[in-house]
Amino acid sequence: MEKVYDYIIVGGGIIGISTAWQLQQRNPDKTILVLEKENGLSQHQTGHNSGVIHAGVYYAPGSLKAEFCKAGVDATINFCKKHDIPVENCGKLLVATNLLEMERMQALYERCTANAIEVELLTAEQLKEAEANIVGLGAIRVKTTSIVNYRRVTEKMAEEFVDAGGELSMQTEVTGITESPLTVTVQALRRGQPVSFKSHFLVSCSGLMADRVTKMLGIETDFQIIPYRGEYYRLSAKHNQVVNHLIYPIPDPELPFLGVHLTRMIDGSVTVGPNAVQGWKREGYGKINIDLKDIWDMLRFPGFWKATLANLKKGLIETRNSWWKPGYLKLVNKYCPMIRLEDLEPYPAGIRAQAVLKDGTLIHDFLFAESKRSLHVCNAPSPAATSAIPIGNHICDKIDERQPVNRISA
Repeated sequence: MEKVYDYIIVGGGIIGISTAWQLQQRNPDKTILVLEKENGLSQHQTGHNSGVIHAGVYYAPGSLKAEFCKAGVDATINFCKKHDIPVENCGKLLVATNLLEMERMQALYERCTANAIEVELLTAEQLKEAEANIVGLGAIRVKTTSIVNYRRVTEKMAEEFVDAGGELSMQTEVTGITESPLTVTVQALRRGQPVSFKSHFLVSCSGLMADRVTKMLGIETDFQIIPYRGEYYRLSAKHNQVVNHLIYPIPDPELPFLGVHLTRMIDGSVTVGPNAVQGWKREGYGKINIDLKDIWDMLRFPGFWKATLANLKKGLIETRNSWWKPGYLKLVNKYCPMIRLEDLEPYPAGIRAQAVLKDGTLIHDFLFAESKRSLHVCNAPSPAATSAIPIGNHICDKIDERQPVNRISA
């Protein structure tokens, strides 16, 4: 008799694993299977992020991002302490280098206050005392920002999930899903061989493939995942002590990207980035990456054109700086003039899975789609890694509700 799992979760990133781990804790007598197409966990967005445990500076009060992030900071740090995963509370400085940024900095400070985040305003003189190699008119110091290796966090969650009775099926790529009144059937290729799995409920945490998984079930949505590449450099080792904090510019509030920043990594190195350029392959991490299916899906989606035209000037500048290293360096020298071209060493890129509506709107908050026997995380924007534990808890709550109708909700 074919086994029918209670739950199948698609995706072995930190959101999928956090959900599986917490779902198994809540339901120790239930059978739960995680399907991951790669041969290891955290191979995409989770494994290519900056490792920052964000305090929640940028997010609108009352939004899911703000709520999840605030809860996620303590949950992540407590989890790491329990399992001896290194965390460094280095703090963050958001540096204003011109009058416009000073205005934006004040608005950010007020948002921090509204979100009950512990911050302080620094004058130019106080900034220089805090960071001898950084220049600016002022800064916000965010004391509760830390750094960690999220792959290690994900792997430890997966270990606890399996110890509690959960199952992982690696190198298993989902190719189709059908839903009946009582079960969900998942078709897949495991190490190239066709297999199928059944469950009473399915959760998709498939990141860069989120829209394609919803389409497999025929769920009507008006968004598509558009990939944006975030390209990084690593500073030469002689600059590992160049900063004491994470150093961020004051971001443009109209864009979902935070700008090029200096990030201390948990391994002791310092990275520079990311920029934000159009990706032409959803899982393309090299310098030149092209996937014809990904390109075709983008080109025939009206939201891609509308979002591109709305941000055309910024996009062209980012693309130029992607290919012209001195342009990229200029963004760093704005607040750290001592960095030179030869200090920028190669470092792997990341891909942001950005949900875009048909009208060109970039979705800045979490987005979920549902059917009677499935729940789909359609958009999990930064700080998804920071917020992974409360997000997983939220998903478990939504599973318990078992909404009976197809719908999409923010």
